[in-house]
Amino acid sequence: MTEDRQDAALTGVRGLDDVLAGGFARGRLFLLEGSPGTGKTTLATQFLMTGAAAGERCLYITLSETEAEMRNSAASHGWDLGGVTVFELVPPDSLLDEEQQQSLLYSSDLELGETTQRIFQAFEELKPDRIVLDSLSEIRLLAQSSLRYRRQILALKHFFAHRGTTVLMLDDLTADVADKTVHSVAHAVIRLEELSPGYGPDRRRMRVVKYRGRRFRGGFHDFVIETGGVRVFPRLVSAEHRIHMSRDIVKSDSRELDALLGGGVERGSSVLILGPAGTGKSLLGLSFVSAAIQRDEKAAMFIFDEEIGLLFSRALGLGIDMRAMVDSGNLIVEQVDAAELSPGEFSERVRQCVEHHGVRTIIIDSLNGYQASMPEENALILHMHELLQYLNRQGVTTFLTVAQHGLVGDMKSPVDVTYLADTVVLLRYFEASGRVRRAISIIKKRTGMHEDTIREFRIGRYGIRLGPPLVGFQGVLRGVPTFVGDIPALLEDIP
Repeated sequence: MTEDRQDAALTGVRGLDDVLAGGFARGRLFLLEGSPGTGKTTLATQFLMTGAAAGERCLYITLSETEAEMRNSAASHGWDLGGVTVFELVPPDSLLDEEQQQSLLYSSDLELGETTQRIFQAFEELKPDRIVLDSLSEIRLLAQSSLRYRRQILALKHFFAHRGTTVLMLDDLTADVADKTVHSVAHAVIRLEELSPGYGPDRRRMRVVKYRGRRFRGGFHDFVIETGGVRVFPRLVSAEHRIHMSRDIVKSDSRELDALLGGGVERGSSVLILGPAGTGKSLLGLSFVSAAIQRDEKAAMFIFDEEIGLLFSRALGLGIDMRAMVDSGNLIVEQVDAAELSPGEFSERVRQCVEHHGVRTIIIDSLNGYQASMPEENALILHMHELLQYLNRQGVTTFLTVAQHGLVGDMKSPVDVTYLADTVVLLRYFEASGRVRRAISIIKKRTGMHEDTIREFRIGRYGIRLGPPLVGFQGVLRGVPTFVGDIPALLEDIP
């Protein structure tokens, strides 16, 4: 049977209620576990502050931190904890004085009983609607055995359940990581993890281990701790996002390029632009952005590799004033630092552009930089699959660039995503008449016809220009072309 979600206790953590499919069920006991520093206290504080803002009585019982430490931590986020009662549970003086400690009984027996009674006493004085107990490691150490620990947790659970209180227990996993006692007792279990990559800041992710009677969003979800609290980025599931739209043809600002593409590309499709460094991948995608803005549509560019100012200067040399586009609000340009950004946060930024700003054309430049934010290639492919499927179902035309290793000869891509893209554009260098030139070809297009020729192209102040098919060359796609006939007409020979 599914829990009634209308009266759920919202956590107040952006993104977490989405993962939990509505927040915490009222009157239940929940476990939040994770190593020290993963954000448990911050998340728990947000949970109580959300309840206090809704007029609920909230109690934070701390066995590990002092009240002053709690309030200082809250102040760093701009919180004052005015509506939250903090009860600092410290050992009584009789347990700290060696002369007054009992010798016939284990001191842990006295401390456990004393601790439990003081928790019940603090509860009865306030009768809170929400309560946080931080942390279970102290109770586990006092219990000494797994049996006594389980009985103590069950006693706490029944005490709070009969009073209809929503309980969040924190466990810092410092006493016994293998002990899963509370997992079987708790209504739901949330685990927070911290990862340390070889370069860059630590990464954090969370997972709902269990939630009785509710279909939650499974898997790992990236999250960050920023000024203002914890922010969770729910894992993107493309099947949950679909709108009805027309699959019309999207054109660039170059008639020659559109002709090579068989008229343009289909709206809601993905275009992969492959080529070595310097072949014009970014500027080729920018021609579609310029055309979209001319149609009074909005576009967004996520730049991983190039400095924004340099990109603006290069575009201006082609007659495209990106600064004016940004100032008008039609173009969103974000400089992305792959070392600082998790894949989940990047997906969230893309969703914000689509759902809140109405963006219909997106460029991700490049996947090489995006890959740097991924722990392994397989994860990159899975993330890109969901992201492209989501954008496709939202009617967004997506352009991806990939810089291949090398300049000529045997060039390889750092990751093969050609099967994910609907259209693949291949750019190459070739040599002719003592000059380095560029060639373009369409090697894949799922919808509609396209030219199968290889043409020379040039990007300049007058836009993109294409030459006739390079019929006099062989091996252009391999990056080592040779003459096999008469030298064909090149762009310099075309008026």
